Amino acid sequence: MGNPLPEQPKVVLTDAIHPDAHAALAREAIVLSPDPQLAGTAAADALRHLVQDAQGLIVRRQLPADIFDGPHSLRGVVRHGVGVDFIPVDRATAQGLPVANTPDVNANAVAEYAVMAMLESARRLRHFDAEVRRGAWAARREAGALTYELRGRALGIVGFGAIGRRVAEIASAGFGMQVAAHTRSVSRLPAAVGACGLAELFERSDFVVLACPLTEQTRGMIGHQVLARARPGLVLVNVARGPVIDEPALVSALQAGALGGAVLDVFATQPLPMDSPLRNHPRVTLTPHLAGTTGDAERAMGLLAVQTQLALIRGERPSNIVNFQ
Repeated sequence: MGNPLPEQPKVVLTDAIHPDAHAALAREAIVLSPDPQLAGTAAADALRHLVQDAQGLIVRRQLPADIFDGPHSLRGVVRHGVGVDFIPVDRATAQGLPVANTPDVNANAVAEYAVMAMLESARRLRHFDAEVRRGAWAARREAGALTYELRGRALGIVGFGAIGRRVAEIASAGFGMQVAAHTRSVSRLPAAVGACGLAELFERSDFVVLACPLTEQTRGMIGHQVLARARPGLVLVNVARGPVIDEPALVSALQAGALGGAVLDVFATQPLPMDSPLRNHPRVTLTPHLAGTTGDAERAMGLLAVQTQLALIRGERPSNIVNFQ
């Protein structure tokens, strides 16, 4: 058993969490949030003010880099999600402040999004929906020339954590796809998944799903040299982080016809700038960073974030701490 919670601890939410999770947190702590109408400097200042006498912080947006430099009473910080690039982890570590995330709980949601992206690219539902709506029933005659099936196609996965593993399971067992992966943890690959270098993966694959973390090694990893090796017609799906792709290189590859298309849930700059050439490209599908956002995943992530945050305040050290040192 852990230590009891201090009397009425305060926990700051950068953004709303699932109602069930909020209710669970409110039973144990005073819940504080900045005004959701605030943005930019005003929002950052509001967060700095709230953490001064708060014991916990649950994060769903980019934190100011100096959030831990000023006065605060934090005993732990929890990322509502997996990627901790929203949090200045090095500065937290320097202060002995544990940072945790909510791994795996939205992996299925992200994986289903990736499979949906492949199905949409293969069957062109948006295209045929638009044709029916404008009265072009004869568009059905194009289906044989424009569409194909996933069975037997080659899928490459970059990164093989919980999301990559689930994508592989669905693609292989559900659709009979041939799956290979580019990962540093080759020994963890199941027997049905081959290991590949990055360029070779692009050469061999009909689809590539990016599911890796954003690190200094992966930033800009998908650039001109890799995209130049892509198999003709390859569809790129990004459910990782926007900066993993060199966006100007991607635009050039699309314009040159080197790719069959791209499905992008994340971008180098978010929200996606209005003048981005990705907006008007006919072979690009865009969504606003929602691959892991379903009602089921939101509830599971919220409850784990609350459970973890309360444990950190009690002085416990759960296994999902990312800076355990």
